[in-house]
Formats: sequence, C-alpha cells, structure tokens
Amino acid sequence: MRRNLFFISSFVLCLLGFENPMLSQSNKPNFIIFLTDDQGYNDVGVFGSPNIKTPNLDEMAKKGMRFTNFYAQPLCGPSRAALLTGSYPIRIAEPNNVKNFHTKLHPKELTIAEVLKTQGYKTACIGKWHAGETPEQIPLKQGFDYYYGTPEYNGNSKLIEQSPHRSPILRNNDTLMVINTVEEMGQLTSKYTKEAKNFIKQNKSNPFFLYLSHNMPHVPISASEEFRGKSEGGLYGDVIEELDWSMGAILKTLKEEGLEENTLVIFVSDNGPWIEEKIGDHGGSAYPLKGSKAQTWDGGVRVPCIMQWKGKVQEGIVNNELLTTMDFLPTFSEISGAKLSKEVTIDGKDFSGVLLNNEQSQHDRFYYYAYTHLQAVRDSQWKLVLPRSKKPGYMKWRGRKIDAVKEVQLFNLKNDREEQNNIAEQHPEKVKELMLLIEEGRKELGDHDSIGEGARFYDLGPKDIRIEEFYKWKNNLKDE
Repeated sequence: MRRNLFFISSFVLCLLGFENPMLSQSNKPNFIIFLTDDQGYNDVGVFGSPNIKTPNLDEMAKKGMRFTNFYAQPLCGPSRAALLTGSYPIRIAEPNNVKNFHTKLHPKELTIAEVLKTQGYKTACIGKWHAGETPEQIPLKQGFDYYYGTPEYNGNSKLIEQSPHRSPILRNNDTLMVINTVEEMGQLTSKYTKEAKNFIKQNKSNPFFLYLSHNMPHVPISASEEFRGKSEGGLYGDVIEELDWSMGAILKTLKEEGLEENTLVIFVSDNGPWIEEKIGDHGGSAYPLKGSKAQTWDGGVRVPCIMQWKGKVQEGIVNNELLTTMDFLPTFSEISGAKLSKEVTIDGKDFSGVLLNNEQSQHDRFYYYAYTHLQAVRDSQWKLVLPRSKKPGYMKWRGRKIDAVKEVQLFNLKNDREEQNNIAEQHPEKVKELMLLIEEGRKELGDHDSIGEGARFYDLGPKDIRIEEFYKWKNNLKDE
C-alpha cells in the first residue's frame, strides 16, 4: 500500500511541475575528465603518432568524437584553473589579489565540482591538483568529496638527474607516502587508476564527477615495470602507453558496472608538450603544429581531445569546431540541470549541442595568453599574432621559451595549421577585425600592463599585484 501511495504521489508531483529527486537522480549522467599533463597534440595514435600505440584511445575515438581544434592554456597551473572554473586565468580571482604564474584559486571561485554538487553529485579529484596548496585551496575546499594525489607538479629538473625530491601523496588531508625517486613517481599512473576504479564502483548508484588528473607525462617521466621498455617511442612512449592502459581500465570498469550509456568520458591534455634541450627525448610532439608548452603558437595550447558517451554521441566523428577546456563547466551544468549564477561571468560556452547534435560552436574567439600577456586571438579559422619581445622580463624564467615576433602576423588555420604563412598584408580587413577583438579582450580581461574590467577580486587591498613586479624589484629584470 505504501509503495502504491509513493508512485501516486510521485505522479501527482510530476503533473504539478515538481521534480521528484528520487526519480530524477538516477537519470543524471556521470562525468569523467581524464586529464594528462604535457601530452602533445601528436602523442596519440589517432592524432598521428608514428611510434606510440594507444589502442584504447583510438577505440574511444571510433566509438565517440575526436576534436581537432580543442584548446587549453599554455601552462599547467593556469590550464587547471581554467578547466575548473570555466574562465581565463587572467580573469580568475586569487588570494590577496596576486596574479601567480601558476594560478591559485581563490576559495570564492566556483568550480565544476561545486556546481555539480548542487545536483547531488559525488565528486572526486584523483591525481595532480596544482591549483593552490593552502588548506583553503585544496580539492576538499573546492567542491570535491574525495581527494587522492599530489598537491603540486611532480618534481623538477633535479629529479631528471635522479636527485631526491620530496612529493607527498595525500588521501584527503592525510599524507600516505612521500615520493623520493623517479621510480616511485612511475607508480602514480597505476595508483591513480586503481583509486579511480574504486570511486566508480563505490558511487555507481549516484551521479558522480571524476576528475582524473594524471601527473604523466610531465617530467620527470617514468612508467611502472609492466610498461617500461615496451614502446617503440622510448621511455616517453612507455609513459603514454601506460596512460592509454589507464583509460582502457576506466572504460572497462564503466562497462562492467553498466555505466557506459550514462557516462560522458573526456580525454584531454592540459597543454602542449614540454620540448627543451635539458629534458632530451622525455618530451612529446605537437606535430604538425608550431611551438610547445609555455608558448602561444598552437603547439602550446591546441591539445588532443576525445569524448565518448555510448548511445548519446555519434560514433566515429571528427569534429573541427573551436572548443576549450573552459567549456566543461557550462556544458556539464546544462546536461546535469545545474543552474549557473548570472552574477559570475565565465568564458566557457555550453557545447552540448556540438556533442549531441553536431551543432556549431558558440565561440566567436579564443584569446591566447602567456601568463598575463595577450599575444594572439583566433576566430573560427583565422589567428592574429601580435608583435612581442623575446624572453620578456615579466615572464621570469618561463620567458626563456617566448620568441620574438617583430610584426603583426595573420594565419588561416584551416589551410595553414603549421602557422608558416603570414598573410596579414593580403587581408588588411581581417587584421582590422581581429584587432578589434584584441581591444575587447584587453578591456574585459586585461593584459600584462593593464587590469581588465571583468577581472575578479575578492580581497581587500591593491588589485592585481602581479608576481612579475616582485621579480622586477628583486632582480631588476628588464625585457631583452
């Protein structure tokens, strides 16, 4: 009798326009973001890698959608902050109004996890966080119910030379172990995968959001014994092939738990490959794109991306629409039914129509920032690059990869994705049109010498205390 009354009352509520949470909750889809660190555009088989085998990612592309014009940010910290908040890093608020090279989220910034929790989602961050290290900035304070991973990036140049470097692995607030060697670092991919599988199994009855943020292939790179020495692509290939195994394990778990048709799975990299002499062949490839990590040539910010959602996303599609990691937040919000505050401006666009109905992207522009420096803008197929000095002082050591651009350059990325043929003189009207977008970006977001009207500040005191000002004062740095 009670059961009949429950269904009768549920039916009446639906007729009256009220949503029954017990009925609707099970229909909400799960979201998984599988993020790799410094994996280049070319470092996936289906994106053209000649010597790295990625059968699981390739199969994922066959069963889903592969994106060829998908953008992140040029560095790890800013890229993660943009992904989590749906905003350009220069817009995002940071503690004490300081603009750091690696963005540290202000506790009042709204993340994907916080948005989805309003709809009853269970949330987990597994892997590298690198969006702030204080107790107020850790994942548990940014909407995540569970955290397992490393707070910062994995190691530094000393680790490449096998020198000790202490990097803790945390479970929530507790330190489980401290990584001291490259060999120990090589266990992270398998550890994260195990944690991710457990989270999926434990939350299969609830809608969930899993942010699986792998440390690899950021140097120092290493793979577990099972994968070491197996790839034709050397150690870097070993690392990528283990990441491919990790994706395969996640997809297999979803299938075994009957969650394939209710889970959107996204594979993406945080920025282009780290290519420098000091790391040798431990970096990846952005071929055929120009540039690498820390640069705003497309090789530094255009990243491999694949999405799969069985029964929802059309299979085997190659999509050329302009999309970004900032789009995850509004897209997940739309699909889950979560409401976004109109008081907070975000830069991401809902791409659910692109994903589910092959519609056009809502983006009419993408701004290329190196730290706080606006260096270029793109519309649907054109990219305008602004003149800049080589190794600008305000970039500190990260400026060593910034090359000089002596004149305005215009590229048609549809015909020239390698950014080799400057056609600015042939298309003066297009240059003028994109320069207007540049001025709009400077006004709204800011530039290295100005504060944007739309930049967010939540603390008292001077606004936008940029970290380069400190280094100029300390080291008397000047543009070269």
